[in-house]
Amino acid sequence: MRKMSLSLLSASFLLAVSAAVPAHAAVDVDAAKSLAKKNDCLKCHAPDKDKKGPSMKKIAEKYKGKPDGIDKAIKNMTEGQKVKLSDGTEEDHKIIDTKDPKELKNLAEWYLSH
Repeated sequence: MRKMSLSLLSASFLLAVSAAVPAHAAVDVDAAKSLAKKNDCLKCHAPDKDKKGPSMKKIAEKYKGKPDGIDKAIKNMTEGQKVKLSDGTEEDHKIIDTKDPKELKNLAEWYLSH
């Protein structure tokens, strides 16, 4: 009986600890920056100032904390939608050159971390 109680206690402890750990991993900033540089994202977006496109901070303000924020950010990076530039003109957004969902999510999370 004591062995069963100890096993139950151990299982309960592991369950409690795993619930305390966040389900998502931290953003791999180096990988996100590398993908952004490779795809020329930083020509139009800067962390805290507008360039040809909005700053990462403005993008984060638009999407952060929304249930579909990451998905919308990824959609903007992958579908080549028309975007309005800071000078008022429009053009097709460049499509990120990766199909890896983990890389796309990491890049979107990095943008939204600003």
